[in-house]
Amino acid sequence: MRAGLVQLTVGDDPAENLPETLALIRAAVQGGAGFVLTPECTNALSSNRARQRTLFRAEDQDPTLAALRDEAARAGIWLLIGSLGVLSDDPDGRFANRSFLIGPDGAIAARYDKIHMFDVNVSDTEVYRESAGYRPGHRAVLAETPFARIGMTVCYDVRFPHLYRHLAKAGAEVITVPAAFNHITGAAHWEILLRARAIETGCYILAPAQTGFHPEREGKGRRTHGHSLVVAPWGEVLSDAGTEPGVTFADIDLAEVAKARDRVPSLSHDRDFAGP
Repeated sequence: MRAGLVQLTVGDDPAENLPETLALIRAAVQGGAGFVLTPECTNALSSNRARQRTLFRAEDQDPTLAALRDEAARAGIWLLIGSLGVLSDDPDGRFANRSFLIGPDGAIAARYDKIHMFDVNVSDTEVYRESAGYRPGHRAVLAETPFARIGMTVCYDVRFPHLYRHLAKAGAEVITVPAAFNHITGAAHWEILLRARAIETGCYILAPAQTGFHPEREGKGRRTHGHSLVVAPWGEVLSDAGTEPGVTFADIDLAEVAKARDRVPSLSHDRDFAGP
């Protein structure tokens, strides 16, 4: 299966972002991809909660989701929508950061709500409280497809290796990590974390990313790291998109999953231990 990773620089208006997303999905299909992946926050990146409330929609009313489902059906592809900000039924009004796997018939094959919230102090001027606007998910998701068993994660999840080990031991062969990774932490940690998760699990890691500066009508904007990556089960980087919007490709061969796990079968070597 050929994977095509779409790298975007979205703003804070879903209607303005959609045409570029569709164009790059079509470019991925023209390049031979049967599995196309978009990044976290495909519909919009905004730090203004009041504006998010005017922009986001419930899942069954979201125009970006509807358009991308139609596109997957038109092209006959599997499509991972890295995530969309959608309205939820959370009592305190927080949104869901939700990843969708769309089948070639346009149906939603699986959905995953990001579990780990990006609540960090990167620097004096880079402070994030994702949990103030988004409610965390609570369920790990493994999706069955004809070409692979896919574990679904999002961005900050990559810092929690127990989630990835759990998915691999449940049968995942490919794990998706769509992201809008901060430019500071991205430069320091992005590739290292993704390669580590691949090596630990013996999975392919597919990580489509946001890149560049994301302007906001009501906010200061933010920068993301880019460098959408595909990492093989042995830890080799198969493709790196750099920092420009576009599409990057890699071929997925599940024989490499079995090969890596046969060489180092660490998934079967867990032991109970005491302390500290």
